[in-house]
Amino acid sequence: MNRAFNRKKDKTWMHTPDALAKHYIPYNAKFLGSTEVEAPKGTEVVKDAVRKLKFQRHIKKSEGQKIPKVELQISIYGVKILEPKTKDVQHNCQLHRISFCADDKTDKRIFTFICKDSESNKHLCYVFDSEKCAEEITLTIGQAFDLAYKKFLESGGKDVETRKQIGGLQKRIQELETENCELKKQLQDLEEQLMIAHVPPAGSISIKPQSTDIFDMVPFSPVTPLISTLASNGCPPPPPTTLPPDIRKDLFGAEPFDPFTCGAADFPPDIQSKLDEMQRQRWRGSKWD
Repeated sequence: MNRAFNRKKDKTWMHTPDALAKHYIPYNAKFLGSTEVEAPKGTEVVKDAVRKLKFQRHIKKSEGQKIPKVELQISIYGVKILEPKTKDVQHNCQLHRISFCADDKTDKRIFTFICKDSESNKHLCYVFDSEKCAEEITLTIGQAFDLAYKKFLESGGKDVETRKQIGGLQKRIQELETENCELKKQLQDLEEQLMIAHVPPAGSISIKPQSTDIFDMVPFSPVTPLISTLASNGCPPPPPTTLPPDIRKDLFGAEPFDPFTCGAADFPPDIQSKLDEMQRQRWRGSKWD
């Protein structure tokens, strides 16, 4: 297993430069996984990584697990590993972080590359299984390296710095999107808790407060029974004052006279007739005056 990308002047590549510079070349493969390696390059380094991942896959296969399929998108900016159906990016290996790439001469389906992780700065070896395109994929990555190096020389190194800045911004955008999703989830949980807090328990009776006027008094209605209601401050009104039976009578044992509560039927006939006569005389006197 050895394939070093020596930049030869007479090298004939498989794809046009625009296909890798302006677009990407897609490939389908099975992803055996990735594992940390001690060195950024070397044939023996990737051999050990392939043995390790093959053994792990053999155990998982015996347990009924299948090797996941992925889509590789190769360009001068790097190698993207995507889920074939949803197109979700699982890994984005920038080209300037890839230090070694090779295909296995003993097992022509296996190819691998080593990439330095942007977060942990560890060297990870990615191993793939492609039944027909292992060597072609390795050559395509080599062509992407060649075009990227030429572009680097033409730009004087500015293009690499720009790609680094873009990569940093993309990483920050992904972090903000993850944080935004977490905040939305927390907000939804709080709204659900508030809804639960405002729902009355089963079997409880909700009492609707009565409407009051500007003096905080309940309007009187002769057909409405007198019901004790709460005042605006939440306190119950004081009980009605009732006088004892002995206090409600005067010194002669008679009920106190209240002209506001007495009607015409409350007077004896002789007194009532005299009152009527006095009222008519008073009316005649005021008329002649």
